Formats: sequence, C-alpha cells, structure tokens
Amino acid sequence: MSTSLQELGRTVKRLQNRHHRALDARLIEIGTTLAQWDALRAIGRNPDASSHDLAELTFQTDQSFGALASRLVERGFVTRTPGRGRTLRHGLTALGKDVLSRGSAIAEEVLDASFAPLTQAERSQLQSLLLRLLSEAR
Repeated sequence: MSTSLQELGRTVKRLQNRHHRALDARLIEIGTTLAQWDALRAIGRNPDASSHDLAELTFQTDQSFGALASRLVERGFVTRTPGRGRTLRHGLTALGKDVLSRGSAIAEEVLDASFAPLTQAERSQLQSLLLRLLSEAR
C-alpha cells in the first residue's frame, strides 16, 4: 500500500496541531500559553541568547519574538540586558524558571498521553525517522 506524501505531511501536521491545542488548554491552568512557555524553554536552554537566535529556535520572526519577549518581561518571567550593538540578551527570572518547570511537567503529561499507544521502541524509531528527514532536508 502506497502512502500519499500529501497525506503523510497532513498527518504530521494534524498530530502537531493536536499537541498544540492540548498544550494550550493545559498551560492556561498555570497562566501561560504555548508560545510563552516555548519562549521560556528556549531562553532556559540558551541563556544570554539574542532575540534573533531565540526567534529562530521558536519558529518565529524577529518582530514576533520581540513582542513576545516584551510581554514576558512585563510579566516578570524574563530579563533583557544589552548585548553587543543593539542586541538584547535574555535570561529567566525565578518566576520564569518556575513557570518553565511547571509547564514542562504539563508538556510531559500531554505528550506521554499522546504517544502512549507506541512502545518505547516505536517512539525511538519515530524519533530516528523524523531526525533523518530533518537532516536530509537541509
């Protein structure tokens, strides 16, 4: 049986959409959104990263990430310090670290439920296949 490439692409997108909807619904419980939590995660993994680098890591434009980061600063989750030239460097506050940690626990629950039908070996195989596609697409 041959799989349509368009259907395969759509299936990947449907799963991603399901994850996003479930995460947004659960993250609201702790007063954040998926976009905000993802930005906190990127900053936590890349302390002192520039806005441009963080925009790329979160699949956003520089302008979109800048607006999001401003909201995170206003909420007390993130600090911004001047870098080289006009570059701004980002860091997490204690409150930002707390929201990141609580959001990460929620993400684990959501993703664990989503991937529960797969064995650990199947999860590893899926990860391997997706990484192979990503490395080939450069």
